[in-house]
Amino acid sequence: MTSPGSKKLVTSDGSEKEVSGNLGKVSFSGDLNDSGSSSRSSSGGGGEGGTFEYFGWVYHLGVNKIGHEYCNLRFLFIRGKYVEMYKRDPRENPDIKPIRRGVIGPTMMIEELGRRKVNRGDVYVIRFYNRLDESRKGEIACATAGEAVKWVEAFEEAKQQAEYALSRGGSTRTKLSMEANIDLEGHRPRVRRYAYGLKKLIRIGQGPETLLRQSSTLVNDVRGDGFYEGGDNGDAIEAHEWKCVRTINGVRIFEDVANFKAGRGVLVKAVAVVEASADTVFEVLLSIDKHQRYEWDAVTGDSEKIDSYEGHYDVIYCVYDPKYLSRIFCRWQSKRDFVFSRQWVRGQDGTYTILQFPAVHKKRPPKSGYRRTEITPSTWEIRSLKKRSDAETPSCLVTHMLEIHSKRWCKWKRTSYSKFEKTIPYALLLQVAGLKEYIGANPAFKYETFATVVQSKFPDVPNGEYVDEEMEEQFYDATDSSSDEEDEEESDEDDEDQDNKEIKVKLKNVSWAIASLSLKRPKAPGASNVLDASVDPVSIDPSKFQGSLRKGNGDKDSNCWDSPSGMGFMIRGKTYLKDNAKVMGGEPLLTLVSVDWFKVDKAVDNIALHPKCLVQSEPGKKLPFILVINLQVPAKPNYCLVLYYAANRPVSKSSSLGKFVDGSDSYRDARFKLIPSIVQGYWMVKRAVGTKACLLGKAVTCKYLRQDNFLEIDVDIGSSAVARSVIGLVLGYVTSLIVDLAILIEGKEETDLPEYILGTVRLNRIELDSAVSFEE
Repeated sequence: MTSPGSKKLVTSDGSEKEVSGNLGKVSFSGDLNDSGSSSRSSSGGGGEGGTFEYFGWVYHLGVNKIGHEYCNLRFLFIRGKYVEMYKRDPRENPDIKPIRRGVIGPTMMIEELGRRKVNRGDVYVIRFYNRLDESRKGEIACATAGEAVKWVEAFEEAKQQAEYALSRGGSTRTKLSMEANIDLEGHRPRVRRYAYGLKKLIRIGQGPETLLRQSSTLVNDVRGDGFYEGGDNGDAIEAHEWKCVRTINGVRIFEDVANFKAGRGVLVKAVAVVEASADTVFEVLLSIDKHQRYEWDAVTGDSEKIDSYEGHYDVIYCVYDPKYLSRIFCRWQSKRDFVFSRQWVRGQDGTYTILQFPAVHKKRPPKSGYRRTEITPSTWEIRSLKKRSDAETPSCLVTHMLEIHSKRWCKWKRTSYSKFEKTIPYALLLQVAGLKEYIGANPAFKYETFATVVQSKFPDVPNGEYVDEEMEEQFYDATDSSSDEEDEEESDEDDEDQDNKEIKVKLKNVSWAIASLSLKRPKAPGASNVLDASVDPVSIDPSKFQGSLRKGNGDKDSNCWDSPSGMGFMIRGKTYLKDNAKVMGGEPLLTLVSVDWFKVDKAVDNIALHPKCLVQSEPGKKLPFILVINLQVPAKPNYCLVLYYAANRPVSKSSSLGKFVDGSDSYRDARFKLIPSIVQGYWMVKRAVGTKACLLGKAVTCKYLRQDNFLEIDVDIGSSAVARSVIGLVLGYVTSLIVDLAILIEGKEETDLPEYILGTVRLNRIELDSAVSFEE
């Protein structure tokens, strides 16, 4: 019998393997910092050797020489910047040779492609490619979204190791070899160990026993948030006033009183704490296995996936019997069916958001004998809760939100029974209760793991390094090689000890009322020494800088921009590294002087070099410093939203902004942060965008151009399937949205705190047709 939460995957040879949602491993020897990444040790190796190792089981996807696709179970090992792929676990088989190996160079890009059906199972795919030559690429896959995120973080850490090694210097031959693309067929280079001082290995997943057997040994989950921002309520203040109106089976049902007072439809949500990890609950929600959904879902039990797009979007067809939900049922009444789409996003703090919309699809037109209905739009949010002790079971907060237009809602609040309890919206709310009870009745769900700390079984090599005289190929060469056509599976049991580190989070609560008071806008905290005070400030006259998008005259104006205060955003305070406390943002450091809204055939980089750009104008050349943010929006046609921020003094070289402006691309990627906030607009769009800060360099591809008195950042939103999906939803409602954005540099060290907001922008109901064509 298959264990709860598991699924089947058919490999290249046609055999079925059980996927329990646990694959792969990771390891560190340094402590975790506030972002969830490993701190690099400086002892023994100049800050590089012995910091971490990542290892575990993944699926290797590819196409062989005769054009057949394969999906092979492989053991992956990351040692510093080196990667090796094995058919068996090398810890249990010390004489085994790697079948693939390579290095992770600075030009290597890692992208999550989302969910994909491989043979008869769903997996989460990670793609590797060289940004200089995208023909060099490869793919691996994991059983769950949580594991895929852990592996992406592992590769990003290895990439930082490669960049660190490159920055330390070395011979020209060594630097050039970092970019070498050498075919790996027919040889297995000799490798010596370089990793000394390893103290811990953190395993992602459980290993092949969860794939090859009908049962698995489950252990406790470990918190592994990547780039955790702290705080549970987001980094932008929202105007919601939730009031609990009913508690049913341990599930609280809330009503948004502020939304109701505004005269709109009733926005309600069901909230419950589920004793399982967020990754586990997400997998249960996405599964359309009939027998599993029959146990908790009264609405979408009979489901069929009819289409999927880009790994983060699918279309589901459902059939249900109306006798359980209709107010009046006759035996001759026809059955009901409906079609809806699901779109999901995993935030950098590990929170999942699932959007559900009614849909139509040509594969499932209305059919005889069924009455086609329209499901109520709704959202799911799954957020991990911090464990108070190592022995505590992982848990998460599950929220299901929808908008109700029925007048029966008010009557249902006042009485113990009403016709509302026989409606689909009510059944959707109670899905939370069903999900909670179903997981509670299956203890195996409570102990699924995606990262486990284990003791290293490799002997320490005190003063040595892994020196690989031939292993200088990029890792995408390793995964793209076609000699991996044969599949060999062997099971190895690996019961290891667990160790986790609890990270305390504290958020200073700020009510919406305080944020909306007419207070004096304070200066940006922590920004006093960012600009060079020894230089006299220049006068910035915004009237000299005219962009293609005009500045507005208040929130009632449309198709325009403004620069709001930073008081609507929460940023890291002075003591954040100690207590994770956040404070209200202040006045932006830089002045937004102009905004351009361009229509382009394809994404355009280096806009600041265009002769007609603001930066190249005479007033622009006189400014001490200009920060240009080029947000490249994928659509048909494509768009570029270009923001120009000016400083009245030169940037101090020793400040966090100075280090960012003149730092390396990897340094910038790790710190360039954006906080979004939908001030006004459709509530589903608000849930999709969220209010959590995002490290843009980690989420999408960012390119940097530093010249003269400016820094341009080209943000390719289309480089991420998740970002493309969200921006597609936003563009559908953009003419009714008021969007606030805050740009800042993340403070990772005490000297960089408190954070300060570099700049803000408010976009009021932008019209796509108003974009002007960009002249090449």
